[in-house]
Amino acid sequence: MGERLPDPELFRQGGFRVASRLFIEGDIRGDEHQVARLRQFAQREDPAADVLVPLLRKGGQPKFELALRQGIDSVESPPEELEAFFRNVEATPYWVDRDRLDRGARAITRAGLLGLFPLGDVSLMGGYLASRATKSLVGTGEIEYKAARRLVETATWWIHVTTPGALVPGGRGYESALRVRIVHAHVRAAMNRRKDWDYAAWDRPVNQVQTAGTLLLFSLVYVFGTQLLGLRYSARERADILHLWRYVGWLMGVDEELLPAGEDDAWRLLWLLATTEFIPDDDSKRLAAALMKAHAGIGDGRGALGKVLAHVSVAGHGAISRLLLGKTNADFLELPDDPLAQAAVVAVAGVNFAAETVRRVVPGATALQELIGAAGRRHYLRQVTKVFGLDPTYGRHMKAA
Repeated sequence: MGERLPDPELFRQGGFRVASRLFIEGDIRGDEHQVARLRQFAQREDPAADVLVPLLRKGGQPKFELALRQGIDSVESPPEELEAFFRNVEATPYWVDRDRLDRGARAITRAGLLGLFPLGDVSLMGGYLASRATKSLVGTGEIEYKAARRLVETATWWIHVTTPGALVPGGRGYESALRVRIVHAHVRAAMNRRKDWDYAAWDRPVNQVQTAGTLLLFSLVYVFGTQLLGLRYSARERADILHLWRYVGWLMGVDEELLPAGEDDAWRLLWLLATTEFIPDDDSKRLAAALMKAHAGIGDGRGALGKVLAHVSVAGHGAISRLLLGKTNADFLELPDDPLAQAAVVAVAGVNFAAETVRRVVPGATALQELIGAAGRRHYLRQVTKVFGLDPTYGRHMKAA
């Protein structure tokens, strides 16, 4: 192994600096050889899904839907590329443990709606630091101009794939994972048709590195974000959450070399991604501004009270992002710097930590919290589906691409 590289900006400040000191055992820094190996995956897409795009555009969607819900054996005379795709995803890897998937989903569900805060303020906002990955988002025009809708669509998808029992063939989470894989294929096709796509500067669109990075933001970074907000997990729960996302990543076509087998693997991969991918630019600022504007939208149409709600929402979400992503990154993204809001977040984290400590020792409290969390998530899904008219097939995104 070569000489280890210096820490990237993400690990020099804020919550991730805390993690590197308190939660991570050993030295997770990589070397130039590991960086070079990771960068090879930036030129790799998802051939198995990409070949389906022409088929789906030429009337193959009904057969895809049937295979998705009932399995490829239910499709009469399936096209070769469709059969190859589903034969692969239906051949569950040897390492998938259904009990662990269920335990991981229940640990995530326990957070309830509190889990949406690190999902938006750390996972999504942190993802905007990866400027090469933002090019496909900016290219579709959807993220910047319909940020609120995309925020709830992402949260809805995340709830679907993290619901206990949903990752079985025909289940809502299983279907959602594969549908978004196909959305990515449509976006790749659209970006590859663009004459102004800069492959030298931006790599292949929606490539393997970027998809793996997204999964880390939704798994490891999410868990870490909720921990800093006071939630507590056992070592087995953290491992089971990562196991769940390893399978989600496999369903979504991520190369197995980029699927962390455990927490140590995940931290090492995040460090490499922070070193090679988290290089923000002006598009990062635009997307961050759009997300903060979406948070301010809670006050729309509510008069004077709405202005107060908008201010509190922006200050609170900005404080969480700033505390975890660090001052330099937050300043670059032009996030609000409100010391009172940051103090409030720290205080709430302390209350959550105390409540979580009690939960862990009171018989039945964990099961009760899982029920409460699941109820909150179901209510959220009903409300956003009603308000935004969400399409579970993601057909709009495929057409837009």
